[in-house]
Amino acid sequence: MKTVFGKSLLVLGLTALGISCFFVVSILVLMDSLYYETNMRNLRDTALALRSVLPEETLRAYFPAGGKPEAGPPSAAYPNLRNFLGNQNSYRLTLINAEGIPLGDSRFDAGGLENHRERSEVAAALQGREGSSRRKSATAGIDLLYAALPVYTGNTLAGVFRLSQPVPNFWNRFADAARPYLYLPILSMLAAFGGVFIFSRSLGGSFKNLVRLTQTVSAETEHSGLSALPLISDTLEFTALEGALRSMAAELKGRIRTAREESRRLEAILNGMSEVVLAMDEHLRLSLINPQARDLFLISAGTGLSLLEATRSTELEEAARRVLAENQPLEFEMTIHGPEKSRRFRVFAGPLSHTAGEGVIMVLGDITRLVRLEQIRRDFVANVSHELRTPIQLVKGFSETLLDTSLDDREQIRRCIGIILKNAEAMENLTNDLLSLAALEDGNYRPEMELRNIRELITEAALSADFLARKKGSSIVIDCSPDLSARVNSLLMVQALINLMDNAVKYSPSGSRVRAGAHTAGEKDLIFEVQDEGPGIPAQHLERIFERFYRIDKARSREAGGTGLGLAIVRHIALLHGGTAEAESHAGEGSTFRIRIPAEG
Repeated sequence: MKTVFGKSLLVLGLTALGISCFFVVSILVLMDSLYYETNMRNLRDTALALRSVLPEETLRAYFPAGGKPEAGPPSAAYPNLRNFLGNQNSYRLTLINAEGIPLGDSRFDAGGLENHRERSEVAAALQGREGSSRRKSATAGIDLLYAALPVYTGNTLAGVFRLSQPVPNFWNRFADAARPYLYLPILSMLAAFGGVFIFSRSLGGSFKNLVRLTQTVSAETEHSGLSALPLISDTLEFTALEGALRSMAAELKGRIRTAREESRRLEAILNGMSEVVLAMDEHLRLSLINPQARDLFLISAGTGLSLLEATRSTELEEAARRVLAENQPLEFEMTIHGPEKSRRFRVFAGPLSHTAGEGVIMVLGDITRLVRLEQIRRDFVANVSHELRTPIQLVKGFSETLLDTSLDDREQIRRCIGIILKNAEAMENLTNDLLSLAALEDGNYRPEMELRNIRELITEAALSADFLARKKGSSIVIDCSPDLSARVNSLLMVQALINLMDNAVKYSPSGSRVRAGAHTAGEKDLIFEVQDEGPGIPAQHLERIFERFYRIDKARSREAGGTGLGLAIVRHIALLHGGTAEAESHAGEGSTFRIRIPAEG
């Protein structure tokens, strides 16, 4: 029984039973004591009465005046004590001399009795006092009550007058009378259990109401009102407790509701953050992980992991331990290597509270794109400076040569002016490509799309690139269905195709064939393709071929007259159409450039 009702019923019931049994047994023991005390008093009174009526000649026969007590068994001349008692067979009379020797007995032959001097009642009577005792008789073999009186002849103690009586056992004699009392413990137990049952049920009910009240506090439903619950109890103490609990429960429910709202807000904030957030205790065991942290470190388990187990980064662990030791925030940058690529993060690590050693909060902001943009900016400045330095120097140098050249040297003048013009055109092309790229990269630029026949666009671009192709003895072959159409910005798409065709002609040997075409891939994609017969692109360069100013062979690119921005422009035009730019090549087998856009038309 592990309930309050069961335990109280068991404990209080057993206690009531024990008390009832104790009182009943105590009463029976007291009655037994009173029973034997009453019988002893009656026996003593009977002994006094019998001694007073004992004939004088009998006493003188056993205890002669001035004579000495017999040293041995009494002679046959002594009066028979059995005749004196008559039919009082329940009593036994024994006369004993001063030496403790039985002189006469109403039940047994006195000559066969042992010395009685050591009997307690006899010893008391030989000292001049009334003696009594209760014991098992060695002669009769049963329990007897003894009462002994001193016998005097004159002023001399001559012997002992002892009267004994067998007394029936209290339990045997009063069994029938005492049996009703034996039911008293059972009745008391039943009555006690009844009262305890009622009390325990009331107490258990009060505690059940108390439990329901406390459970209501943790209920998920906001409308579970406390006033709808029954009263705990009408007992004064429980009433006071109930008032305190209801007040505390109402306040606690408000705080729980507020805490849940705060928790939901915090969870929404953490889930909406792009930063990685990790919170941990003083043992660096994670207590909070947002989804971005799980994705970055591939954490599938819940909280409880150590920082090192979750992130596998000794750098983060050392930073966290430093924050715990110094109780000061810490900022640094680090690179985290993932299965696909490495990412750069700015890490903020700070203590969770003002007290040292209570925990650490870490926020990791991804700055990979910023670092890459900064690197692109530096590369852009360096590349533009590098691209402009040579033509500017040539223009400057040949301008100085012109100043020093005689006006009559027309051939020299024409050669210098031709070189200056060629480099001015290179700078103009570079400037135009830079302006085009800047316009394409403008986040607010939204080109207008129109439904155009794709073969017409490819043909228009091929006509623009045909001059360079004929100059090298090459040809451009168009492979496109005349019914193919799509929504595109025609100016931008033609510009992208011209860039691809120009590159194909420039980097292919003389007399080669450039193939340009378009086709659909399934129902979703439209693919433009320009294929050349050039030397191909090594695999390590394919990923970066669309970056601005990226050249595989810088000397050959300058000789071909490229600015290094053509493929970057192609990629941005593809992005503005919601597509991608791709390159496929194998060394010595030519290259294929593709623009993949959605096939909506």
